[in-house]
Amino acid sequence: MRSEFLSNFLLLCVVLFATSCSQTPVFKEYQTYSKIGDQKEWAAKNWNDEDWDKKKPEIESGEVYWSRTQIDILKAPKSLHPYAIRPHIYGEYEVYWDGIMIGKNGNPGQEAVLDPEGEMLATFIIPSHLANEGEHMLAIRTSLYYFPDHVGMRVTIDNYDDLLTDRLIETSYMHIFAGAFLIAAIYFFFLYLSDKKEYNMLIFSSSCFLFFILNLTEFITTYLPIHYAYHHIRLEIKGVLIFGISFLIPLYFSKEFPFPKRKIFLGIYAVILVFIFFIKHSFIDFTARNMALNMWVFSFGIIIFGIYKKKKGARLVMLTLLLSLLIHFSISFEVGIFIGFSIILLGMFYLLSLRIKEQRLAYETSLVQSTRLRLELLKKNIQPHFLMNTLTSLIDWIEESPKKGVLFIEALAKEFDLFNQIENKTLIPITQEIELCRRHLEIMEYRKEINYLWEEDNIDTNQKIPPGILLTLLENGITHNLPLEDNTIKFKLIYSVNNDYKSYTFLTFATSIKQKTNTTKEGTGLKYIKARLTESYHTQWDFSSEIVDHGWKNIIKIYA
Repeated sequence: MRSEFLSNFLLLCVVLFATSCSQTPVFKEYQTYSKIGDQKEWAAKNWNDEDWDKKKPEIESGEVYWSRTQIDILKAPKSLHPYAIRPHIYGEYEVYWDGIMIGKNGNPGQEAVLDPEGEMLATFIIPSHLANEGEHMLAIRTSLYYFPDHVGMRVTIDNYDDLLTDRLIETSYMHIFAGAFLIAAIYFFFLYLSDKKEYNMLIFSSSCFLFFILNLTEFITTYLPIHYAYHHIRLEIKGVLIFGISFLIPLYFSKEFPFPKRKIFLGIYAVILVFIFFIKHSFIDFTARNMALNMWVFSFGIIIFGIYKKKKGARLVMLTLLLSLLIHFSISFEVGIFIGFSIILLGMFYLLSLRIKEQRLAYETSLVQSTRLRLELLKKNIQPHFLMNTLTSLIDWIEESPKKGVLFIEALAKEFDLFNQIENKTLIPITQEIELCRRHLEIMEYRKEINYLWEEDNIDTNQKIPPGILLTLLENGITHNLPLEDNTIKFKLIYSVNNDYKSYTFLTFATSIKQKTNTTKEGTGLKYIKARLTESYHTQWDFSSEIVDHGWKNIIKIYA
């Protein structure tokens, strides 16, 4: 499934690469000259503009200026397929071709008194009789009332149909990307909610969601007319989104491939990103390029460390990083940054899939181990040694006191009946587990003639736990401890809960054999407890067992 997804993704990249590559141009653009002022004669094809300025004019808010650019049409348009021109200009403007106005976008010079009109992407057809092969003059009358410091112009000339459809096709492909990563963001966010310790899932989900919003922000001008007065809002959103993605990607890699002094490293990187974000804040393309470049450099260093440490998946992620850089410099920045981010996010997804696979294998292993240990405990309860000792004790009691012998048999039957009820369940009521412990103590009193005491404190009867874990602690307490001077062994179960976890403290009041022998080897019982906890709570638990002055202390914590 992963290989199929990767194949489809690469095919989509190839299609995007093909559609984004520049086709054979139909025009040649020369030096643009500009002049502040407003005279209709400046639109004429043969107007003498030798005294005009080659630099961008410095204008006041709402002031009209003209720009003139010589255009060579390299090939005449085909019949019924006229050429069109799409200026990329801040402001409201009029477009003149060889002295004839062919389009108008807003009301240049009247912005102070009229409401904003026009849009960022406007397309104007060039009349067929004016689009013959050869030299032509493009003159544009412009005013900037809202952002007078954003003077600039570039134009695109192509078949009218292509100008309209190419952007739509490009947008549709990019929105396929956006939709895929939105689904990934939602999916991994819900996975994070199920296990809030997996911060990598949250980081990946956040990165995918920011990428989705960035995609919509970049291509929203294709289908939603935006006046240049509001265009800065879009650019601000775009800058913040790229800033977020540029920080989250190295953060993700730093958690997958941890290295010394990681927090200091990330702090320095965050300061660098903030500096880049504000140093030339008004030039978003410059800011975005530099933030993306720094993201790439820092991520590259982290992955190199991962390769050095022979971390799983590091080499493949390095290939995705190099591929993203190649694409970034091969096609336009507007498309390249999205394909580059997509490939990097795909590498992040690969690392996350490895992590999920390892977790699944660990969980399946715990199930197998739990089943095996459950069978071991079942064997322990019915093994010949246990049965022989129990039957021998039973014979003695029947001979000495038939009534107590009957009680012994009833206690033994009840324990096996309870054990049979819970053996195949994952979780059982705490009351049922306590009842099993009490029955077992009854049997052991008959067998060992020791007074076993049981106490409880603050037990919540609505809680459930994996079966047999308290019984296992009880059996360990009986096996590894000697009675006190008054021939008693006391067990106490304490339940407590807070905002972070709930805990069961199991205390044994006796003389510890292990304290005398200094033996701390983990036996089958403790392995069974850990396997059962992993089966039911995955990694959301903690277990400790230690010798104390009064005997033994076990604590089971189950995190919320």
